[in-house]
Amino acid sequence: MTDTVVSSATKEVVIGFERPFVIIGERINPTGRKLLAAEMAAGDYSRVKADALAQVAAGAQMLDVNAGIPLADEPRILAEAVQLVQSLTDAPLSIDSSIVAALEAGLAVYKGKPLVNSVTGEEERLESVLPLVKKYGAAVVAISNDETGISEDPDERFKVAKKIVEHAADYGIPYSDIVVDPLVMPVGALNQAGRSVFHLVRRLREELKVNTTCGASNFSFGLPNRHGLNSSFLAMLIGAGMTSAITNPLHAEEMTGIMGADVAMGHDPNCMRWIQKFREPAAEGEEGAGRRREGRRRRA
Repeated sequence: MTDTVVSSATKEVVIGFERPFVIIGERINPTGRKLLAAEMAAGDYSRVKADALAQVAAGAQMLDVNAGIPLADEPRILAEAVQLVQSLTDAPLSIDSSIVAALEAGLAVYKGKPLVNSVTGEEERLESVLPLVKKYGAAVVAISNDETGISEDPDERFKVAKKIVEHAADYGIPYSDIVVDPLVMPVGALNQAGRSVFHLVRRLREELKVNTTCGASNFSFGLPNRHGLNSSFLAMLIGAGMTSAITNPLHAEEMTGIMGADVAMGHDPNCMRWIQKFREPAAEGEEGAGRRREGRRRRA
């Protein structure tokens, strides 16, 4: 079993093989959200605040924070966003950027042990990101692509993941601090995308013994009823051994699929989280009536 521990100043979250699935809220990301991008660039973080609180309320155990805005001061914006979100919630964060200076700015102000999103198998990226991960004692998302791009062959993506794990070990970063993203392909374009990623997740778990994550919604890209498809896919990913995902917790269908899979995998002891979420409240007066009927049976 492998546990990846991340934390805020006051709360610890564990991503692990025999743990409940960890939902990393994806909403604090200006990519494709023009209004959010404009607001963050202008120093207005009101939507960031609302998104952070809504995702935690919906069940996200962690939050991804991204400030990728073209022509903006990304290091400053990311650091400010990280500090704001940490002032609002005790959920640990995933600090998300393709710019190394922005990652370091976020790491420098972070309180706790974050997840760094991300490192790839490209040599330049490995040499710039892994020292930061080691310096700040963070965990890291390892994306299984390299200079050659994203291979459609899951075994090639496994080789890239293995390369990242081995390079991380050279920097003194244990495999327990690496969460591999095996890269989910759109099934509408590649009909075997689901089977490929299930195969890869099993290999990553059994051979490299690493935890895994993904951007699950990419699977349904371009297809109708995306939430229904994502829900089925996430449940099957959990069955294959995936331990976390960067996704939107505000989508009820996906959350139901995740919670149901946790029950099926034995990761919801006594089904208590499921019961607390979905048990219908007793109708008014029904509970008392039930007690009276039970009392009469005992006396009889």
